This record gives sequence, structure tokens and C-alpha cells, in this order.
Amino acid sequence: MSLHPHPVIDVRGEIKLGQFLKLAGLVEDGAEARVAVQSGDVLVNGEPETRRGHRLADGDVVVVDLPAGEAGAVVRLVAGR
Repeated sequence: MSLHPHPVIDVRGEIKLGQFLKLAGLVEDGAEARVAVQSGDVLVNGEPETRRGHRLADGDVVVVDLPAGEAGAVVRLVAGR
């Protein structure tokens, strides 16, 4: 059983918030990611994050407040090239 109510998304190397939102399927595209982040609708570990370029760390919990409800995912950094 997971400790998080959100799915865990494997990421190779480092990833920025805007990229992760798209990878995890929390937004449709980069434009939607930009709007969500700039609007203050994205939380990283429970804190608002307004920088799309914010680098995420292993275990970060990313949540987006969408019109249809809250959606989120957990970052899991994995080794690889």
C-alpha cells in the first residue's frame, strides 16, 4: 500500500515542474502547465510553486487544483541514461 494517495511517476535524471506536469498527465500541454503554475494552482509538498522551471527532487508531491478537482503525482527519480 502506498503512503501517498497519488500515483508515483518514475523520472530519469532531473525534471522541471512544467515538464513533470505534462509527463504525469496532470495537464494537457505546456500552455496549460504555464497557466496552472502562474495562477498558483500547483503545490509542491503542500506549498504553492509559481516557477515552471523549479527542479523537482525525489519524493516531491505535486498537486494541481483543476476545475474538475484535485490531481497529483509523486516524483520518483530513477537511475538511468
